Amino acid sequence: MKSQKGVTLISLTVYIIVMVIMVAVVAVISTYFYTNTDSVTQTIHPLAEYTKFNSFFTEEMNHNNLKILACEENYIVFDNGVQYTYVPENKGIYRNKVKISREVEKCTFENKIKNGKNVVTIHIKIAKAEEKSVDYTLKN
Repeated sequence: MKSQKGVTLISLTVYIIVMVIMVAVVAVISTYFYTNTDSVTQTIHPLAEYTKFNSFFTEEMNHNNLKILACEENYIVFDNGVQYTYVPENKGIYRNKVKISREVEKCTFENKIKNGKNVVTIHIKIAKAEEKSVDYTLKN
């Protein structure tokens, strides 16, 4: 009897069909994975965005002898060179030129004197959360 070595045409066809099925399954799984990854990265969590803004602004307000040079509806400038700006066109709040919060629907800055202290009131609405009004008192 002859020894039969090699791969028959039928076994080669079976191998190719199995490989095509495996590649298709991996492609479908990776498509779902990347689609879900994109949706997760694009989801805005309003509390996280507010917390980022609040941490930067609170740290700024805790500097000693900080003075406000200008305060308009969409921006506030301090004497240490830091400026917070709300840009409605791209729904972002910037600290100098760095975007610190995104998907901000509304943000207004207001400077007033309460009980002899300099107070900055910020009205902020991020994504679909309700609007918040927060008072920050300058540290003397």
